[in-house]
Amino acid sequence: MESTGHLERKHSRPLPPPLDVQQPRRPTVCVFCGARDGSSPAHHAAARALAQVLHRNNISLVYGGGTVGIMGELARTLVSLSGPQAVHGIIPAALLRFERNYSENGNLDPQKVIDEKTFGRTTVVKDMHTRKQLMAREVIDGGPGGGFIALSGGYGTLEELMEVVTWNQLGIHACPVIVFNVDGYWDGLLQWVKKAVDSGFIAESNEGIMVEARTAEEVVEGIRAYRNADGRFKLQWGEK
Repeated sequence: MESTGHLERKHSRPLPPPLDVQQPRRPTVCVFCGARDGSSPAHHAAARALAQVLHRNNISLVYGGGTVGIMGELARTLVSLSGPQAVHGIIPAALLRFERNYSENGNLDPQKVIDEKTFGRTTVVKDMHTRKQLMAREVIDGGPGGGFIALSGGYGTLEELMEVVTWNQLGIHACPVIVFNVDGYWDGLLQWVKKAVDSGFIAESNEGIMVEARTAEEVVEGIRAYRNADGRFKLQWGEK
């Protein structure tokens, strides 16, 4: 018969947690921004400042997967602070040719065109629709404190921003939408929203779907304080 002391030693190791215990989900933000540098250094500085704030608040990033312009600056800075696991880039295969390490003769594996130790985990997808769907899903499935952020950018950035604004209005998601207005870059868009409300094309109760932030700190504050607009359509999606 085993001694009591032997039994105590035998069972002294901690038991593993039950299989149904889930780890807390880390909040994730999706940032839309340009693949160009812009003419003012303020845009790069804002990208770096946003990365620093995300790092301090333990927030993950999902973005369009590029290594150039504002996109690359944001991802590279956050990886340098939080590590590659904090950043997930999702890029369509057709856009890989714009990356620095792309090789026209096909010597490079597309998955290795982007250095994951520098820019984070990368997923290559077939088209833009898949990219946007996957980015949105990471935000929606993430922990509290996530949302969508628009930094400075061009046509693509504006299109992505407007899509998630529309999805919020339609009730497809209920996540914050923050416009990081660097040096007044988005002033025209915000003025247009007011004009659309005055002209009767946007309900006054939906005017606040986009929230303006002037600093990186205000971005996170805006996410935390965000309240969905009263005029959102409470529609049911995914039902037959």
